[in-house]
Amino acid sequence: MQPDVLGLRAEESAAYRALITVPSAGADEFAALLRVSAGHASLLLSGLEGAGLAVRSLGDPDRFVAAPPATTLRESLRRRREELQRAEAELGVLDEVYRAAALRRGAPGVVDVIQGAAAVREMFGRLQLGAREEVLSLVKAPIAVITAAENVEEDSAVARGVRYRVLFERAMLDEEPDAFERIVAARAAGEQIRIADSLPVKLLVVDREHALMPLAQVPETAGAGALLVRERGLLLALVALFEAEWRTASAVAGTPALDALDARIVSLLMTGLTDEAVATHLGTSLRTVQRRVRHLMEVTGGRTRMQLGFHVARLGWLD
Repeated sequence: MQPDVLGLRAEESAAYRALITVPSAGADEFAALLRVSAGHASLLLSGLEGAGLAVRSLGDPDRFVAAPPATTLRESLRRRREELQRAEAELGVLDEVYRAAALRRGAPGVVDVIQGAAAVREMFGRLQLGAREEVLSLVKAPIAVITAAENVEEDSAVARGVRYRVLFERAMLDEEPDAFERIVAARAAGEQIRIADSLPVKLLVVDREHALMPLAQVPETAGAGALLVRERGLLLALVALFEAEWRTASAVAGTPALDALDARIVSLLMTGLTDEAVATHLGTSLRTVQRRVRHLMEVTGGRTRMQLGFHVARLGWLD
C-alpha cells in the first residue's frame, strides 16, 4: 500500500493519529479507540514503538504515549526532499494536535494542578518531549519526581538542538552519587549549567510557554503534585526568577582539566599542607594559590578543601 506523505502506511497513520489524541493508552483502551481486537491493538502499539512514534509511560510501562511528530519524523522528511513542502504542512498539523492533547489547552484557567507523583513524572517528560527551542530548570534537593539518570527526555531534547540552561542547588551534588559526573557530561553535550548555594523552588520552563512547579518537596507523599502554568504574566515572573538566580550562580567550567600549576596546588593540598605552605613550596604568592583554589572549588562544586580533593580525584584530573 502506498505510504502517506509522512511515509506511514494507512493503518500506522490512523493508529498514530488516534494515540496523539489521548494522554496515554493501554492495549485494551487502544483497541476500543480503534475498534480492533486487543491483540491487533498490541501489535500496532509495538509497531509504533519500534518506529519511534510511541514510548512507554514512565508511570506505567504497559501504557503508551505518542512521541512528538517533530521529534520522530523530521529526519525521514529530510531524506525525502521532493515531498518536503507537503510533509512539513502535515507535520505542523500533527504537532499542534499533539500539543493540544498532551497539555489540555482547552481546559479553563491559567494554572492546572497535576495530582500524584506518577502524573507529575508524565507531564515532566511530555513537556521536554515537546520542547522546540529552550528549557530552563531549577533543580533543588531533594529529588522530586525523577533522577537525572532517568530523565531520557532531556538527552533526546538536547540531541535535537533544544537549548538547556540548568541551575543546580549545591546540595544536589550530595543527593546523587554521580551528580557531578553527569553535570560534566551534560555540559560537554552542550547544556549550560550553573551551581547555586540554595534555590527557592523547583522549576521547569519550556519554550517560555509552559512551566511546571512541584508542590511537594518530598516525592511519593500524599500531597505530591505540581502546578502547570500557562498564563503569560505568571510565566514572565517565573522566567525573571530563573534569570535572577542564574546571574548570581557559579558557572561550571566547560573543559574539565587542570593546568600544571593547578595540578601541583591540588596535589599539595591533598597532602595536608595549608595554603600558605603550598605558596611557599611553589614559590608563588598566597593570593595566587587562594584564587586558584576558589576557581577550582567553583568548577567542582566543592565547599571545602577536602571536597575539592575528592571531586578532583573522582574525575581523574590527577594521576
